[in-house]
Amino acid sequence: MRRVVPVLFLVIILGAAAAALLPPRGLAQATRATCSAGYVGAVIGGEHKCLRAGQFCSAHHAAEYKAYGFSCVGGHLRRRAPTRSTIPATTTAGSTTTPAPPALGRTVKLLARTRTAGCRQGTLPDRRCSPGAYSSGLTKAVICSPSFRTSAIRNVPQSEKYAVEREYGMAEKPYGRTLEIDHIVSLELGGSNDISNLFPERAPGYHGKDRLENRLHSMVCSGAVTLAAAQSRLAADWPALYADVFGVQP
Repeated sequence: MRRVVPVLFLVIILGAAAAALLPPRGLAQATRATCSAGYVGAVIGGEHKCLRAGQFCSAHHAAEYKAYGFSCVGGHLRRRAPTRSTIPATTTAGSTTTPAPPALGRTVKLLARTRTAGCRQGTLPDRRCSPGAYSSGLTKAVICSPSFRTSAIRNVPQSEKYAVEREYGMAEKPYGRTLEIDHIVSLELGGSNDISNLFPERAPGYHGKDRLENRLHSMVCSGAVTLAAAQSRLAADWPALYADVFGVQP
């Protein structure tokens, strides 16, 4: 009996120490409850945090931020792009299915398309051939939905790309990274896959346009600009719009 008491005492001490290292029960739920709308409750570095995009962050905790859907880039939090496995799914009889692509509706041209040959090449599309167009079904509510993915609606076959090249007097062939058959109104802003919304854009121009389109999508969803204004100005003169948005030339 003299040996049992010390052993029992040691077990109690070790158990208490282990319990002290464990997070309190319901910690995640309590953290979420204390965060305002628009924030994500998290435990970072052992401390309760309310996270949102744009906040300062430490790369030292990158793995922890990742667990809550963020990445730490340049000292600020960014929302991580969801992977296919994290796209919200609907549950039917215990199984999950990927949401169906949104209905595109009809193609609406921003101007009349009056030419299909002899199109002028340049930084901007020849609007006689490529006036720009959007899909009527891709409303603000649709493109700003967390489940919206441009990959679900992108549909520009190689034959259509060659048709654009013919209209602009170019040889029908892949041009690699030197040229992209680009959407004038981007898909993330409700753009159509119709040929009236496509034009050949040479590098590095399309990289700057991509950056502008990403910013415009955020501005539309935050209410800073209307979807119609973003579409029309992007089609009319995207470099001028880039300068207005970023304060520098593309």
